[in-house]
Amino acid sequence: MQITMMLAILLPLCINGIIRSQNKDAADLPSQNNTLFEHVTDIPLPPGYRRIETGPQSFGSWLRKIRLKGDNTVYLYDGTKKYNQDAQYAVLEISVGKKDLQQCADAVMRLRAEYLVSTGRRSEICFIDNAGKRYQCPAEPGSAVFELFLEKVYSYCGTSSLSRQLKPVADFKQILPGDILIKGGFPGHAVTVMDVAENKSGQKIYMIAQSFMPAQSVHILKNPLLKDISPWYIVDLNSTVITTPEWSFNITQLMHW
Repeated sequence: MQITMMLAILLPLCINGIIRSQNKDAADLPSQNNTLFEHVTDIPLPPGYRRIETGPQSFGSWLRKIRLKGDNTVYLYDGTKKYNQDAQYAVLEISVGKKDLQQCADAVMRLRAEYLVSTGRRSEICFIDNAGKRYQCPAEPGSAVFELFLEKVYSYCGTSSLSRQLKPVADFKQILPGDILIKGGFPGHAVTVMDVAENKSGQKIYMIAQSFMPAQSVHILKNPLLKDISPWYIVDLNSTVITTPEWSFNITQLMHW
């Protein structure tokens, strides 16, 4: 009789504990997404979508191959944690540097520069400041030379100059991996379109990545408005505003290299 009573008391407690544990694991899963995926292209799509085709040597294909960190934490340049850990879906395996330089537009320029280096097009790496001065990447190989060049670019180029250098995309429906959403100014902001997918009806979705202020890990952004398809964003021409966790863009601010 006593054993029966004890089982009657303990069994519900054990079951509730298991349920709470399962719910906790499920709640923790979004913050651990990057531990499930090695590369950007491993991030799953909503049902019915397929990634658009990109050339094997294209910027978009290169972006898809970027590795994701096992640690989903966004760190600042000095190794401390960013105060807001709710914006990122995953963190890219991309250098941040040791100085407060690689912020939003700077991360955009690093991704482009690293892509050109990787495809043997180092001579095409050139950024232009607000005064029109051109910063051409040195021909000398070596990571130290490359990093010093980027630090110089970060010091003199930003969202204002980059928005002048890039070319507008006339139709937002033509969005492609490698395009840039950018608001030039002081302050301004810029993010890179990391991937684009489409369903049979022609509806497109896209994924974006950013750095921010202070300089920090480059990370793929969650979609704060459509959490069921996050980190994907829908191409919705009925709304001109694109709301990201820490900035809002207009669809007219889409540009390409």
